[in-house]
Amino acid sequence: MNILVTGGAGFIGSNFIKYMLDKYSDYSITNLDKLTYAGNLDNLHDVESNTNYTFIKGDICDKKNVNDLAMNSDCIINFAAETHVDRSIQDASLFVETDVLGTYQLLEAARKNDCSYFQVSTDEVYGSIVEGSFKEGDTLEPNSPYSASKAGAEMLVRAYNKTYGLNTFITRSSN
Repeated sequence: MNILVTGGAGFIGSNFIKYMLDKYSDYSITNLDKLTYAGNLDNLHDVESNTNYTFIKGDICDKKNVNDLAMNSDCIINFAAETHVDRSIQDASLFVETDVLGTYQLLEAARKNDCSYFQVSTDEVYGSIVEGSFKEGDTLEPNSPYSASKAGAEMLVRAYNKTYGLNTFITRSSN
C-alpha cells in the first residue's frame, strides 16, 4: 500500500504517520507538507530514517506536484489545512486557497489516478454548541471562514463521490 499523506508534519498527521509505519511495515508513506506554522519535522524525527517514509516539502495547491505524487499512490489522506478560527478572521483568503482549492487539487489527482481519498475535517463545521455533542447527521452551520472552508472541502469530497464515483471518506476530529 502506497499512501500519500498531506499535512503530515502537523500534530495529528505526524502521529498518524508514526502509527501507520509502526503497525504496517509493508506500507510506504509519502508526506507532502508545506511546513507552515503548523508543520514541524521534529514531529517525525522517529521515522525520518525509515525506508518506507519519504518527506516532500510542497503545497497541495501545486497541481503538477500533487498529480505526480498521486500517480504512485493507492490513497490520499488529507490532513493539510489552514487552521484556527482567529487566523481565518484576519485573512480568510489563505483558508479558501488551501482548504478548498487545495482539496480540489487533491480530489482531481485522486480521480485521475484512481486513488481512494480521505478528508480529515473538524467538528467546527457544525457551528456552536451550548451543551451536549454533535451527531454525524447534524446540519452543517459553519460560523467562521475556517469552518466554512472546511465545510466547503467536505462538500467537494461528497460531490466527487456522487459525481465521479470516487471512493471517499470524511472524518471530523474534535478538540
